[in-house]
Amino acid sequence: MLLKIRYDQEFQFINLNSEEKKQLMLSLSLDDCKELSEEECDKYIQTEFDNQFNKPEYNSWHKFYRHRGYSKSQLDDYDNSHDTIDINVPFMDEVMDDRVFYKGEIEITERMECEYICNWILKVLSKKPKWADAFISVRMYNIPIKKYASNIGISDTSIISKWIKRASSKLQKNYKNRHI
Repeated sequence: MLLKIRYDQEFQFINLNSEEKKQLMLSLSLDDCKELSEEECDKYIQTEFDNQFNKPEYNSWHKFYRHRGYSKSQLDDYDNSHDTIDINVPFMDEVMDDRVFYKGEIEITERMECEYICNWILKVLSKKPKWADAFISVRMYNIPIKKYASNIGISDTSIISKWIKRASSKLQKNYKNRHI
């Protein structure tokens, strides 16, 4: 039997003997073709192989890349540069949001900005560290007031609310005087 296998956009052919053909039928979960002729059995195996392996991968690949100006299939046209380009990573203009390429840098920047803001809050509210801690926990890290109050051992949440309100008014006053 001659089995046709699709690899990217090309077909490859494999010659199978009877033992390999039986193993392929087992792997495809097909019944024995005893009542079918040899040609019908080969066609049956080929159609099932196409349905399970050849078509879905190619169709999804082709659907995505067919209207692109250039794609991974055309890497051979770029001076055989396919050795230097990792074809598992998409091109930058194939991605809707290019921030995925800068994910590490964005996380570091956000962490540094958050740290800078927390340091500024702690500096402005240096005389009232409880206010600063409550403001940072509730406003910046979105911890619910009830949970924060239970974590520090206070049963009345209105105390925490007052700390946050006083801290925010003090921060608003000092925001104008900050050094940039």
